[in-house]
Amino acid sequence: MSKHIKLSDYEDGKDFEGDYSDTLKELQERLAHVHFEHIIHGNRTILVFEGWDAAGKGGCIRRMTAEWDPRYFEVYPIGAPTREEQDRHFLWRFWKRLPGSREIAVFDRSWYGRVLVERVEGFCSKADWKRGYDEINEFEAQQIDGGTNLIKLFFHVTQKQQDRRFADRLNTPDKRWKITRDDFRNRSKRADYLDAMEDMFKQTDTRWAPWKVIDGNDKKAARIAAMTYVAETLEAALPNDLPEADPELVKLAEEAFGYKPE
Repeated sequence: MSKHIKLSDYEDGKDFEGDYSDTLKELQERLAHVHFEHIIHGNRTILVFEGWDAAGKGGCIRRMTAEWDPRYFEVYPIGAPTREEQDRHFLWRFWKRLPGSREIAVFDRSWYGRVLVERVEGFCSKADWKRGYDEINEFEAQQIDGGTNLIKLFFHVTQKQQDRRFADRLNTPDKRWKITRDDFRNRSKRADYLDAMEDMFKQTDTRWAPWKVIDGNDKKAARIAAMTYVAETLEAALPNDLPEADPELVKLAEEAFGYKPE
């Protein structure tokens, strides 16, 4: 397990170098190709997006999935558990959302709420969140051992940058819905969240399910970095070759319209 992830190492906020629009388009096309291969090979993938409020998770998810076939992925925005979910083990609601063959499940926040918001806000006991580390690691190991790809991204922003984005949301009518009282409650407890995040990385940055921290202080650079990481990781997990055309379908095409294989 990692002992070295420090969020202070991800605060440069350097502007994206190059043509952002062209790079984004190329990445979206690359991710579309990866998604088609993911479908063809019947893979399963879980993408976890964690990070600060206004760190850019949602914007990255929208751009990452822009060219994906909507039949084969689902985005799950995770909020407070329902009464039904509270009555069960905290991982139950995530088990229900795990992807099947050909599917990608994108979690906009996740089971890490147990060791972050539930810990900091006192929504569970100390024994619960301390036990949560092992439960999470075992849960993730089960998914990977069962053949599911797991990618974990954490978007980091400084307090100064987060404040700028909160102000921008308040100043922009069609963005005001994004900001809530919870954002300010969380902001007031930043030191507590930093402690919880440090423990989370120490306990759950495992060999089988490592964390990728994204410097989110420049939105464009963050999106490109995150999407590139997802593309590279999935490409490495997928077989290199594509299957030949189904002989039965080839025969049907030959009979239907004189198809000749190239």
